[in-house]
Amino acid sequence: MSRDLRRFARQTNLQIALGAVLILLIVGIGLVWYFYGGAAAGAGLLCVIAGLSPVVLILLVLLALDWILKGAGRE
Repeated sequence: MSRDLRRFARQTNLQIALGAVLILLIVGIGLVWYFYGGAAAGAGLLCVIAGLSPVVLILLVLLALDWILKGAGRE
């Protein structure tokens, strides 16, 4: 059994990021829903999505560049 520490670090970082987003959505939007109601929670969810969309787009561009560069190295 070999240890791939880079793969382990990548998986751990992904799990931490997903956990943070889930906590933000569940706890944050849940508290807004509890205190202010469904309409405010919908607006809060829209704001969270708008705020996270540039981050997701940047990550997608970086993943595409990584995929292209790994493919270019095979030639």
